[in-house]
Amino acid sequence: HPDRMAQRILGMGDVVSLVEKAQEHIDEKEAMRMAEKMRRAEFDLEDFLSQMRQIKKLGSMGSLIKMIPGLSGIQVGEREEKKMRQTEAIILSMTPEERRNPNILNARRRLRIAKGSGTEVRDVNTLMKQFEQMRKIMKMMKGGNAKKLMRNMPRM
Repeated sequence: HPDRMAQRILGMGDVVSLVEKAQEHIDEKEAMRMAEKMRRAEFDLEDFLSQMRQIKKLGSMGSLIKMIPGLSGIQVGEREEKKMRQTEAIILSMTPEERRNPNILNARRRLRIAKGSGTEVRDVNTLMKQFEQMRKIMKMMKGGNAKKLMRNMPRM
C-alpha cells in the first residue's frame, strides 16, 4: 500500500495497518475477557504477562509506535525492548500464586525473583510499584472516579 508507506515516511502513522495487524494477532475472546477483568479491577500479573505477549506478537515497540499518528517521531530503541524482556523475566520468575496475588511478595521472595530473572531487587520493586499504580487507576475507573483520576494525572 503505497499511500500507507507515504504516511509512515511523513510521520503521519498508519493506523489502518496497525488495526489490521491487531485483528490478525489478537484473540478477540481473550481481549474481551481481559477488558472485563480490567473493568472489574481484577487484573493480575498473569494478565499483564498475557497482554505483553499479545503486544509482542504485533511486532517491535518501535514499529508499533511508528504506526500511531503523532508518535512516529518518538524513538523506541533497544533499551525499551530490553526493559520489556526484563519485565517478562521478572514475572516468569514468580510462582503462579505470586502472579495472581502480588501482595504476598515479601523481601525474601523479591530477592529470589530478582536472582531468578537476572535482575536486581530494585527492578522487581520498580515493576511492582508500576503495577500497583496501574491497579489503582483501574480501581478509580471501576468506581466511576474519572474526575478524581484526571485530577491525579500528571500535567503534560
